Amino acid sequence: MKTVRRISEAEVIGEFLKAEFYHPEYTRDRERFQDLVYAPDLSNAYENAVRRALLFRRRATMWRELPDEVQWWEIELDPKDLERINVFPRAQWRAISGGDFHALRVAERIRRQIEKGQGGKLLDKIQLLRARLQYDGPRSVAILIGVDETRPMTLLEGNHRFVSSLLLPQEVMLRRLRLVCGFSPRMEKCCWYKTNLPNLSHYLKNRIKHIRDKEADVSRILLGPATRADAAGAAPVKSAADESPRSL
Repeated sequence: MKTVRRISEAEVIGEFLKAEFYHPEYTRDRERFQDLVYAPDLSNAYENAVRRALLFRRRATMWRELPDEVQWWEIELDPKDLERINVFPRAQWRAISGGDFHALRVAERIRRQIEKGQGGKLLDKIQLLRARLQYDGPRSVAILIGVDETRPMTLLEGNHRFVSSLLLPQEVMLRRLRLVCGFSPRMEKCCWYKTNLPNLSHYLKNRIKHIRDKEADVSRILLGPATRADAAGAAPVKSAADESPRSL
């Protein structure tokens, strides 16, 4: 695996939000925010705050479980690295994985089902994405999390796109996906990376604590003159220093 460049949390949130923005939660104000989502100015602190609030409308409980000191990197994988990637263990992926969340093996199960002519919502979506990924255009983004660059990684966002890409020739798959990974030595305390009783207990406590989520309230930012003034005078968001996640 190669770490290409360190990226900011604001950029990761922006990419995550793009993938979420078709959901019904954004229907009422999708037109209002579509330019901010699809043509982001990452140097604008006010825009970054709005994008974070929009993402938190759907993914606050997920994002809060990530360690505070996580470092985000754009990465490039070698074919052998694919063996270390797991799908996100939730919902439909639990059913199709049979308890084995290795992405390569999940993709192989899906391949066999497709070859047998089986259908369903998940398989239909995988086939559609696989077809799209074969054509040149903007690269699809998948977001992963891990402890460091040598340990297993789990897909945080982009399960469908990543598994679909595994059904393509590897040279096509590795060319058509842009991969981002958040590294932290404390990632094993995150229930999305390691599902165990202590991590799930922490998740439940956070859900109760934030049952009324102010951070997901976009109007709090839009109507806050102090926030707008601060954002207008804020320095551009700088790229993180170019350092290896091995130093974490």
